[in-house]
Amino acid sequence: MRVDFLTLKLFVAIADERSLTRAAEREHLALAAVSKRISDLEAHLRTPLLYRQPKGVALTPAGDALLHHARNLLDNIQQMQADLSEFSEGINGHVRIHANTSAVIAFLPEDLSAFTALHPQIRIDLEERVSSDIIHAVREGLTDIGIFAGHVQADGVQVFPYRSDRLVLVVPSEHPLATRERVTLLDTIGYDFIGLQKEASLHALISEAAQQAGAHLRVRIQVRSFEAICRMIHTGMGIGILPEQAVRTYLPSMAVRAVEIEDAWATRQLNICVRHYDNLSLIARQMVDHLAFGNCEGRLGQSRI
Repeated sequence: MRVDFLTLKLFVAIADERSLTRAAEREHLALAAVSKRISDLEAHLRTPLLYRQPKGVALTPAGDALLHHARNLLDNIQQMQADLSEFSEGINGHVRIHANTSAVIAFLPEDLSAFTALHPQIRIDLEERVSSDIIHAVREGLTDIGIFAGHVQADGVQVFPYRSDRLVLVVPSEHPLATRERVTLLDTIGYDFIGLQKEASLHALISEAAQQAGAHLRVRIQVRSFEAICRMIHTGMGIGILPEQAVRTYLPSMAVRAVEIEDAWATRQLNICVRHYDNLSLIARQMVDHLAFGNCEGRLGQSRI
């Protein structure tokens, strides 16, 4: 069966307007032509799509299903046209990146700025995601490059080292632990914690470290961002564990202090993952080499972990 995009566009207009007449006016077509197209579509699909009513139309269950797919198809066509139009305006590359919050805040601004200085005619789509979602998106081809926490299992993708960061304890300035130069996780037991949502890789890492130490953290509040954690700590609601590089953004404006964590798990590896390096576009491979090796020109095709 072949369904043309004009007919799908008409069907969406009918669904929006709940009227063949108003849809015909919206699309600048004759009512008879619109009616025939929809009747032909129903004949092709062998199912009614509309309930004809005295004052308009309503979608049948099949019509509802078609509307969902029609909107997605038309949105994809519109996005395709927008993407391709950029090439006519001088864009000569497009790289999609999903990265966790630590990478987005601490490392990617400088790294991507340096890359775009070398390649000014590329477009970068960067989305912030939790590490498990990032790996899934890379595996399914939903993004070209992922940057995730190294302790998260990454089956089915190629992995490269990116950066390491260190976790620190963030406490209110007047907290009993604020006078300490360094602490262990066991030193924090008994205090209320502000943490990230459960699906975040940082939450899983801290929970696993506590379990291995035979301790239980009192996580009282869970939020969705580093800034929200720092704001909660600033008001005295509890303490938290965050990447040192990210905390530096909030220290000057809030009454909080960062304390070093002695435990080995507090040093974290951030990794890059791709589905198949050799199948990436040239510009995406150059991006991987730039991020992983600090060189976007001379390491293409070298051995990778």
